[in-house]
Amino acid sequence: MTYENILTRVEGRAGIVTLNRPKALNALNRELMTELMDALAAFDGDPAVGCMVVTGSERAFAAGADIKEMATATPTTMMTNSFIDLWDRLRGVGKPIIAAVSGFALGGGCELAMACDMIVASETAQFGQPEINLGVIPGAGGTQRMTLAVGKAVAMEMVLNARYLSAAEALQHGLVNRVYPVEVYLEEAIRLANEIAGRAPVAVRLAKEAVNAVFEMPLRAGLDHERRLFYLLFGTADQKEGMEAFVNKRRPTWTGS
Repeated sequence: MTYENILTRVEGRAGIVTLNRPKALNALNRELMTELMDALAAFDGDPAVGCMVVTGSERAFAAGADIKEMATATPTTMMTNSFIDLWDRLRGVGKPIIAAVSGFALGGGCELAMACDMIVASETAQFGQPEINLGVIPGAGGTQRMTLAVGKAVAMEMVLNARYLSAAEALQHGLVNRVYPVEVYLEEAIRLANEIAGRAPVAVRLAKEAVNAVFEMPLRAGLDHERRLFYLLFGTADQKEGMEAFVNKRRPTWTGS
């Protein structure tokens, strides 16, 4: 499929989506977000892809949502145009998604990175929720996911006073998984994606679901959900293969069934 605002490719078993609005620092408009979600859905349904990477340019992952689209909006138009709802489509993607972030990840761009399952950052990455400078607040998960990631104190400063986090600070506070020099951050993100894609596919999907349940369920319900998923995997060929390979001291061959 041909896209106008993103680029897609596959390396090994990693599906890679590159945001491609360089003149606007990858500002997230409706067209780009729709194309991004369509591409991720296509990779999610492709058995040759086991994990996805979303990235931008070295200068900007995404500098925010496209303010030109929202400047004249009303409460009614914001509620009915479903633009921000596009971020929610990430919750329906079963395979893991890694955000490879360099440069600016601000506003909606930061929210997009946090909606992914992991973040690999370059040393130049900057994370922020500066919506307060526009007279609004984050609306695509920034107040919620940021607080869960870095804690109330830091999140309050970021949301109320437009504080940015450097890559090193983001790593310190648990917002990102790894930080690399800008020359290799994308390569390392793709390498991590291919490592994950080499695991048992059904188990990877259910593992992602179980971890994400932490953010939506109380502990008791989450434990019960985890156990049901654990039991379910004993009906897969990959479980039989994985345990037999372990017992016989050989590498498993996964079939995704």
